[in-house]
Amino acid sequence: MHVLALAVDLHLPSTRSLKAKRAVLRPIIEGVRARFPVAIAETEWQDTWQRAQLGVAIVSSSTQVAREIIDDVERFVWSCADIEVTDVRHSWLEEE
Repeated sequence: MHVLALAVDLHLPSTRSLKAKRAVLRPIIEGVRARFPVAIAETEWQDTWQRAQLGVAIVSSSTQVAREIIDDVERFVWSCADIEVTDVRHSWLEEE
């Protein structure tokens, strides 16, 4: 079993309220869910207008498949309008 997590920190310069923030994040989250076999959620700064962190995770029997899918998710997020990606981190779950 291979588990890969992706954390993407975002700056949302055009948002001036939490409602506007959710309007920007919703299509990204729904788009990832519709296109890729991953779990995704907003994981940090839920009460901050112009910052967000998206957490994405995949479980796979192959490290190569997990990397390819997470890389595709990352490219999808980078391609979204109205956001700036400020940081990206990948983490593998170590199995004992």
